[in-house]
Amino acid sequence: MFLKRRAPPQALISLVPMIDVMLILLVFFMVTSTYLNLDMIPALHPAEGRAQPNEPSDTRLMIRIQADGRPSLRGDTLTPQELNQILAQALAKDPQAQLVILPSNSASTQDLISIMDQSATAGVQNMRVLRLEARQ
Repeated sequence: MFLKRRAPPQALISLVPMIDVMLILLVFFMVTSTYLNLDMIPALHPAEGRAQPNEPSDTRLMIRIQADGRPSLRGDTLTPQELNQILAQALAKDPQAQLVILPSNSASTQDLISIMDQSATAGVQNMRVLRLEARQ
């Protein structure tokens, strides 16, 4: 006498666990990635007319402070006179222009304070300082 066994059912391949893993990886890479190519960020936008007091300004100017303490705009090193001229032109177009200062890790605090003081003397009222964290 022979016993007949049922054939085992075919294994179903489910895509749900794979999709879950892919979503977890996507979130992981989005959270851990950094955006270091700052040259792709538009540094100066001409304003469409004058900004109202309650409206944010469209004009942004990003100044980098190099390791030697000199400011640069879009890769071009600036003298103090050139920086004053650029700030004056930006403020003439839009009095509420925003200045973003990005000091390098090697720049001294005195260099940052000097650029901020020069900008405030030129009339910049909306100023921000960015700091990049070093990769470990």
